[in-house]
Amino acid sequence: MITLDELRAITIFEPLPPEPLEFLVGAVEDIRLLPGEYFAHEGDERAFFVVIEGRAEITKMINGDERVIGVRTPGMFFGEVPMTLSTSFPASGRATEATRIMKLDATVFYGLAAMAPAVPAHVATLARSYLDALQAHASEKPVAEAHVIGPRLDAGVRDLATFLTRNHVPFDRVVVEAPTEVAARVALPAHPVLELRDGSRLVAPTMREVAHTVGLAVEPTAPDYDVVILGGGPAGLTAAVNAAAEGLRTLVVESLAPGGQAGTSTRIENYTGFPYGISGDDLASRALTQAQRLGAEIVVTRTVESIDPGSHRVVLDGEDALGAQVVIVATGVEWRTFALPAVDRYLGNGLYYGAARSDAALAQGQDVCIVGAGNSAGQAAIFFSRHARSVTMLVRGESLAASMSRYLIDQIAANPGIQVETRAQIVDLHGDEGLEHVDVLDARTGETARRALPVVFVMIGADAVTGWLPAEVARDSHGFVLTGAEAAAAPQWTAERRPFALETSAPGVFAIGDVRSGSVKRVAAGVGEGGMAIAYAHQYLALAH
Repeated sequence: MITLDELRAITIFEPLPPEPLEFLVGAVEDIRLLPGEYFAHEGDERAFFVVIEGRAEITKMINGDERVIGVRTPGMFFGEVPMTLSTSFPASGRATEATRIMKLDATVFYGLAAMAPAVPAHVATLARSYLDALQAHASEKPVAEAHVIGPRLDAGVRDLATFLTRNHVPFDRVVVEAPTEVAARVALPAHPVLELRDGSRLVAPTMREVAHTVGLAVEPTAPDYDVVILGGGPAGLTAAVNAAAEGLRTLVVESLAPGGQAGTSTRIENYTGFPYGISGDDLASRALTQAQRLGAEIVVTRTVESIDPGSHRVVLDGEDALGAQVVIVATGVEWRTFALPAVDRYLGNGLYYGAARSDAALAQGQDVCIVGAGNSAGQAAIFFSRHARSVTMLVRGESLAASMSRYLIDQIAANPGIQVETRAQIVDLHGDEGLEHVDVLDARTGETARRALPVVFVMIGADAVTGWLPAEVARDSHGFVLTGAEAAAAPQWTAERRPFALETSAPGVFAIGDVRSGSVKRVAAGVGEGGMAIAYAHQYLALAH
């Protein structure tokens, strides 16, 4: 507890009369921190902090890096800007040694302000002095780690740009519309080209090569882990956060980039704690940072070849083998493909599966078509309406209501740039160099019309890709993994005990998120299952030992 004598030792409080000081003694929080612990995070609600003992540093995420922008020692403050401007924290604060911090929440600070107006006046003066520095940091242009060179409507260019975006690698895009122009610029015969800051180039590289070149982790650092999590979507990353926080040696194996399918969502508005929504990419970035800070290891561009259901030995592509006490399958789902004969010709050249914010360049000034009626399709429609000349949603059903959240339906209805056509589907694709027109069947009339829609995003549901799992892991008729009571009823379950709620028919192998049979296909549900899985993993480990 903060005492009157400790308050009087702080310069700003020393001249105050007894009444406001006694008010503070009964209202402030006395926070004790270990080295490395945060007392405020960028984006948190406003509050006012005073360092009593120790030392703290102020950090800010700038171009993907956490940079130290200030230091606070005893008697110094943090929170002047948010308290003065009624904004969230523009930076974070953490202890660099054993530190004691006094916290005044907004109610306490403004209560003190009413009793001692000199305090907020002094704080406002300090805030003005910090604003210039904050504006300078905020205006720094991201330093591009690389240039992606190639035609705008090119499958390889899009895949490379998506990979870098979702892995938070800053890059610039150089659009050259003809392959010969690419060759002329880089003196190489193929594209896409990844041009690095040192001038070196990778031509039509694999994602593994790209990841290695830009410094992403692609190799596990140890042969054995307590928990190996297959898949880095919201469920997998949450499991990693919880496992690492409890001291378990944790590895996440991700085939592309952290965030999973949710990472491509342009806006998630029904996730608790974000009243104005958050993009799937931002949510994944925060979860990734949190998992890594707590000690989880994440490798990308790796796939799992097999799991031994008895020993839990995990074999990655390239025959790398890992030992694990617990395996958590969080591989999610993959977009369902279009069953049209011309799909392969236009895939990546006007026709795309899924959509992400990095696809804004594809939609810019174009007439865009989105095929699908789920939340992801609705989010994409709203996002692309800010870039495209027009957005047309083609829905096979009678309405959006059967598969889309009401908040999205209302936003789409109020958006003049989006047209929804129900009982409609694409039946053919046309174009010489790339996609130019689509044939749309109106199921009400039976008539087919050719439409100029050169950019089509297909989001017609997703399937579990679980054929690589061993036969001991039971699945339903659609390939989704059985867990809990359903796993217990499967002939593969032979243990005397009942499986845990998220445990598969192979003891010690758990399944969470969209890959699990009967799961609720929502980000919040996957996050919940990620936390639950680690609780069950602890129970399993207690039984095993």
